[in-house]
Amino acid sequence: MGQHFLKDEAVIKKIIGALQEDGFKNLLEVGPGAGALTKYLMGIAHINFKAVELDEEKVVYLSKKYPVLADKIIHQSFLEMDKPFDEPFTVIGNFPYNISTQILFKVLEWKDDVPCIIGMFQKEVAERAASKEGSKVYGVLSVLMQAYYEIEYLFDVGNECFDPPPKVQSGVIRMKRKTTALHYKSDRAFWVLVKTAFNQRRKTMRNAVKSLFSAEELQDEIFLKRAEALSVEDFAALTFRMQ
Repeated sequence: MGQHFLKDEAVIKKIIGALQEDGFKNLLEVGPGAGALTKYLMGIAHINFKAVELDEEKVVYLSKKYPVLADKIIHQSFLEMDKPFDEPFTVIGNFPYNISTQILFKVLEWKDDVPCIIGMFQKEVAERAASKEGSKVYGVLSVLMQAYYEIEYLFDVGNECFDPPPKVQSGVIRMKRKTTALHYKSDRAFWVLVKTAFNQRRKTMRNAVKSLFSAEELQDEIFLKRAEALSVEDFAALTFRMQ
């Protein structure tokens, strides 16, 4: 299934250490695979632990190797599952690279119940999520995730840390839910504006989002900038001026 299994114990322990810097009661692991992180996560005291794994072979393997996991593994795609806990929960994983952006957008559906996400992504995705305005990789993912989360790029992970080694680089990020809510007109207005602006990112905002604003509003100097120059707060403020 195109999986690359993390085998470097030093990297695994760094991820677990970063996870344990903040307290939590409920924990969901996405894509446990062969259990590299799982064997440590199971040992964390006084938490409710669940793991979601799509690959039936890995579900069988994990259930046999760690019998305690038998009723804690959800055999399903993370993208299709229902919310696993009724209370707030932390999400961790060596996230499948082919759906990692979709995983982050899925988490946004549960943003009010997910105070922290930590894990490994393809480096390109990790950098996009964490990048600030002015960066060439700053885009839709950056703005939509940073509207709700403080994102910290923790460290790179070399290809040799996996079996088999992937062809892409990897990076670990931590995302913490913001305590102060972003002020915008509505979720829908914010999402539509951001996606429309970056859909033609080489154009000025005036040309990229002209369908969303009156001709009078478009005279403002902010519309002479490109989308990548606007902060998350800039996009939020503009939602109140949309038609």
